[in-house]
Amino acid sequence: MNGTPAPVVVGIDGSVAAFNAAAWAALEARDRMTTLRLVYAVDDTVATGRRESTMHCAREALDHASALIADVSPSLTVETAVEQGKPDDALLDASRGAAMVCIGTDGRRTGPLGRLATTLAESAHCAVAIIRDDHMLEQSHDCGVVAVVLDDAPDNDAVVRQAMKEARIRHADVRQIDRRRGSWVRRFPDVHVETVAAGTGWSSGGHDRRLPELAVVGRMDAAHLGGLVTPNCHPIVGFPDCSILVVRD
Repeated sequence: MNGTPAPVVVGIDGSVAAFNAAAWAALEARDRMTTLRLVYAVDDTVATGRRESTMHCAREALDHASALIADVSPSLTVETAVEQGKPDDALLDASRGAAMVCIGTDGRRTGPLGRLATTLAESAHCAVAIIRDDHMLEQSHDCGVVAVVLDDAPDNDAVVRQAMKEARIRHADVRQIDRRRGSWVRRFPDVHVETVAAGTGWSSGGHDRRLPELAVVGRMDAAHLGGLVTPNCHPIVGFPDCSILVVRD
């Protein structure tokens, strides 16, 4: 190992959702002072006659994503790669050497996450960000509210720490749903934190009814993402219909 920080990896497929995910991840990579790596997976079962066209589409999508990132974060180092194989296999493999893997989904839709998001959340070797963000590229740095549950899970400190970091770099408020508040608030005095009544998901004053734009969760929640079919069956109101960041310590 040469000591170079692990990159932030983004799955690119040519969709607006993927480009928005790249914009979201660019801020992450800049904060970590690391490289943003854009990966386009080309299924190796594509017929020979279509391969040239598919490769052209892949390169075009990667070039477009790179140009968008250069506009909003010109100092960020961006790498691109076309990988052979299915997207879940390519991104799971990339996760072995990544700080985070990020993918986009189209808008805000009720119901379970797709197969790729579920697979990554359950099996990736690093943090996973599933970005449900229909904001314009230049607005993607401001997610409003970051929600997190404080509990007794072994990885909870890592989850809360990541939520605080996301709020800092995205100029967001933190919504804590917990019984053990205090220590992380003292460590991040510059982040506004809401106190949330257990079981309600809303601030104790009852005035702030904004849904979170990002939920930061740990391994236990990741293991159940694929089976969540009813919104609000989780301490975070609106989960999992917001963007999700799965933390792996």
